[in-house]
Amino acid sequence: MSLTALPARHPRATLALIALACVASVAAALFAQHRLDMQPCPWCILQRILFLLIAAVATLAAALPEGLGAALSRRLSALLVALLALAGAAAALYQHFVAAKLPSCDLTLADRLISGLGLDAWLPEVFEVRASCAEAAVSVLGVPFEFWSAALYLTLALLGLLLLVRPVERPRAVFSRR
Repeated sequence: MSLTALPARHPRATLALIALACVASVAAALFAQHRLDMQPCPWCILQRILFLLIAAVATLAAALPEGLGAALSRRLSALLVALLALAGAAAALYQHFVAAKLPSCDLTLADRLISGLGLDAWLPEVFEVRASCAEAAVSVLGVPFEFWSAALYLTLALLGLLLLVRPVERPRAVFSRR
């Protein structure tokens, strides 16, 4: 089955897969932080937040019962997934090409969002900034960590867009004519 066939035939499974991929990416980031001492910068934390938002939207959309209202809600959710994923890709690319070259990433958009939401105080083991963007610039298998993140975000955006443009499901008739 091709990547494009999954969203067309199985929108709920696709949404569940999106949510699973997002949770797995945050779990991998937490493993890298707590076991491999790869401390996160504000842009890393912002990407975690976006992955968790996408996971929440996808999970809620996948859990909707069947019906015409659910199909419309899933399409709106797919659009939101795609938009959040594009924002995540932009954050990852900004981290690599701009923020990692700055002497400090204090008071950047990412830093202000994290402190404004209070997530760093609420759950510091997940959302506390522990490094500057320059310090957080690490590679995995020779590829910058943020490029792995951007690749996943772009894949999620593609899946969201494929869910958005798939044919409309017609509700199944309870009674059939003979």
